[in-house]
Amino acid sequence: MNPFIEIRGARENNLKDVTLRIPKHKLVVLTGPSGSGKSTLAMDTLQRECQRQYMESMGMTSDAIAKPKVDAIVGLSPSISVGQHVTNRNPRSTVGTVTDIHTYLRVIYEKLGERPCPHCGHRFVPSPDPMASSAVGDDQVEDGHASVRCPQCEGTMERYTRRHFSYNTPEGACEGCDGLGHTVSLNLDAVFDQEKSLNEGGVTIWFDAWLKYNVSIMKAAADHYGLTFDPDVPLKDYNAVQRDLLYYGVESESFIAHYPDVKPPKSVSGGKYEGVVTGIWRRYKEKGGESGEAALFQEETCAVCHGARLKAAIRQVMVGGAAISDISGWALQNALFWLERLMGELQPDAREQVESLLHDLIVRTGRIVDVGLGYLSLSRQSITLSGGEAQRLRLASIIGSGLTGVLYILDEPTAGLHPRDTAGLIQVLQQLRDLGNTVLVIEHDVEMMRAADHVIDMGPGAGSFGGRVVGEGTLKELMANPESVTGTFLREEDVRRLGAAQGRRRRPGTGQVLQVRDAYERNLKHIDVAFPLGCLVALTGVSGSGKSTLLFDLVAAGGRDEQQRHGCASITGFGAIDNIVTVDQSPIGRMSRSNVATYTDVFTAMRNLYAGLPEAKQAGLTAKHFSFNTPGGRCEHCQGLGVVPMDMFFLPGLEVRCPVCRGKRFQDEVLRITYNGLSISELLDLTVQESLPLLQGRTKMDGQIALLNEVGLGYLHWGQSIVTLSGGEGQRIRLAKELSGKTKRHSLYLLDEPSTGLHPRDTAQLLILLNRLVDAGNTVIVVEHNLDVIRECDWVIDIGPDGGDKGGEVIATGSPEHVATIDASHTGRYLREVLR
Repeated sequence: MNPFIEIRGARENNLKDVTLRIPKHKLVVLTGPSGSGKSTLAMDTLQRECQRQYMESMGMTSDAIAKPKVDAIVGLSPSISVGQHVTNRNPRSTVGTVTDIHTYLRVIYEKLGERPCPHCGHRFVPSPDPMASSAVGDDQVEDGHASVRCPQCEGTMERYTRRHFSYNTPEGACEGCDGLGHTVSLNLDAVFDQEKSLNEGGVTIWFDAWLKYNVSIMKAAADHYGLTFDPDVPLKDYNAVQRDLLYYGVESESFIAHYPDVKPPKSVSGGKYEGVVTGIWRRYKEKGGESGEAALFQEETCAVCHGARLKAAIRQVMVGGAAISDISGWALQNALFWLERLMGELQPDAREQVESLLHDLIVRTGRIVDVGLGYLSLSRQSITLSGGEAQRLRLASIIGSGLTGVLYILDEPTAGLHPRDTAGLIQVLQQLRDLGNTVLVIEHDVEMMRAADHVIDMGPGAGSFGGRVVGEGTLKELMANPESVTGTFLREEDVRRLGAAQGRRRRPGTGQVLQVRDAYERNLKHIDVAFPLGCLVALTGVSGSGKSTLLFDLVAAGGRDEQQRHGCASITGFGAIDNIVTVDQSPIGRMSRSNVATYTDVFTAMRNLYAGLPEAKQAGLTAKHFSFNTPGGRCEHCQGLGVVPMDMFFLPGLEVRCPVCRGKRFQDEVLRITYNGLSISELLDLTVQESLPLLQGRTKMDGQIALLNEVGLGYLHWGQSIVTLSGGEGQRIRLAKELSGKTKRHSLYLLDEPSTGLHPRDTAQLLILLNRLVDAGNTVIVVEHNLDVIRECDWVIDIGPDGGDKGGEVIATGSPEHVATIDASHTGRYLREVLR
């Protein structure tokens, strides 16, 4: 039996004929700088070939999975990849439903639920229904006339089945919120400023041309109805008719009631005006949370069920002294305690019915607690989970499968994990290994590398500068290897840390603060938090402690100091901030036409450069001809994309190089114009770093190019589509773009774990970027677990002490040195180590 997985001659993407052996039945970490080829090797080569060969061995067509560019892979096992994508975007999907724990609980409540008689109030457990199925998850429509009889008064009532204990069925869902637990309302204070007129910004979401457009339609509507309308009158002076027109539009019932005999206008130019509120609601219903105006909406806990999601009668059914809605709201670690106590108290009759189900529940819940997610509740929506949380939730279910001889490939499982919880995750991965599996982890966390049996280091750089194996062995062996990028970085860490400590300065800030008072959203315990402006601020704490709730649910909503808010008493200090920029891990674009050059606005300067050349002027070519996004100079066969789709009938479609322009995107007359011997197509094929000497001195480009190089993105190609960028690359390129836009405005940058996916070497580049943003007169607040980032911040706010209902308190604030002295702070304990 081959003790290794052997990869020979891997050439996918930037891999340079990679040949290596991965030991089986070991915990193996694949590391290296961002863009060095780790994911290409693990996912695009190894995982894809595993899937292809498995399908082939099953007699299924494997044509749908293209063979990766590799000479051979020997010793493969069936593989399971565990990524960081939250696939279920349904707001009804919760931790309880995706783990099936809620399904099991519904069966237990169906069997053991003690309910009150509506006639006499006597509480009793109905006798089992002899016709009921015992299969878990059996949601077949049951007889609506099934009933039970009260043993005290003989009164009859409907029999409750497992469907009644689900908030996703008509039998169980609360009528007030349809089982969602909350209702959504539009925050009118955030939309309208009553003290201002329309031209002064009375509608906060109308700017420039959009404001003029809407005002012109309202004027036409006013003329149609013979209504007085003046865009320079403050909104507080509007009468009921004018207000209904502005808010709800000409087709709303409230406005039509004022003019029942007048037919509404039929065209926009004639005054067919939608209304501000009507338009916002329409866009929200069409796009939901992805609507640009989603922040204007506030969720209110349902007044009928108070967030419990279920009907009142269902919430009165008890098992072990708790309703099913109670357990759904508890942290899983508390639910586990309840389950274990219930198992110990089972009577013989009940034990016969539910013992095996209860045992399964305890095991499932225990595994989730073991991977550091004990703070989650069953009612937590899946859509609100971070990538790391979703990955660990799946990891917990995988361990329960008991499979052996499997290759598990994990993509940064420590993402979003506090250093305190990393040890628990490592233990879980070692359990998987000890079952007889091979665990391959793409990771930058040093503790994970220390625990690994084998580390593979990719590099030495990123993109075309990477794609090689530069070191293998234990972490100690890597640190002794001069070729290893990771080993060299860690070997020099102590020297760097000493130098940084000696030269480190903490910025005092502007003296102004952004003050959040009495924050009570989710698990926040009515806390007051002050964020100093003009500083680099880290918001820290264990997973689930309330960091994201505080920053992204409250502060990111922005607004005015005096407006009423949901989730806190007030937020003051917005007057000192001109702009709020939220940068998370989501893709920065979904259009394949947008590339690095167009996104950073460098392409505009490139086009002007080529259009200004004498040869271009002589040929009558303008900047428009050098764009692949507009007709004129682009190849019309592929419409400037360089590739054309090929229909594969029953198989997934492919993109092949355009046969007309041969992938060059432009017509021949445009390609004949060259700068320094390069056509615009050839310039787009260069990396940012390669283009720097060519474009030196071009004031509209060289600053942006130098900045991209400085933050470690020099390996990106100008023509590379932004949909191919990782979350970390997307964050850095967006921040670089922000920094290049020279402005005197004070921007507040809110970043969600910007170090995710970054090698320690790249984290140092990120810090350069963050410090430059602050030095330019801005404020940067990062939610972060990375100690290398936290120790370089000017101010730290630590939330905790733990996750879920045991979090939500301010544990420590101050400089990193001060927070390190606070014994109650988990973050402080680990900061002590890195500040030495």
